[in-house]
Amino acid sequence: MQTVFDWLSVLLFAALVVLYLQRSSRATPVDRIWQYIPPAIGCAAANYLGNHGSPLAAVVLMVLVMAYVFYALLRPRPQS
Repeated sequence: MQTVFDWLSVLLFAALVVLYLQRSSRATPVDRIWQYIPPAIGCAAANYLGNHGSPLAAVVLMVLVMAYVFYALLRPRPQS
C-alpha cells in the first residue's frame, strides 16, 4: 500500500464488500453476487492502471466503478 491508487481502490472495494454483506443478510436479498463482479474487477484494474503510469485512466475507471455501484446497486427499485 504505497500509492494513492492502492488506498483508493482498497477503499472502494471495502465499501463494495460492506454493501454486499449488508444486502445479502436480508431475508430476501435484492442483489445477485454476479452484480458485484464488474466493480470489483474495475477496482483491481484502476489500481493496476494507477500504479503503472496511467493515472487519468485510473481515475476515470474509479469514477465509472462508483457510477456503476450507484446506478446498478444502490438505485431504488420499484416494488413488484
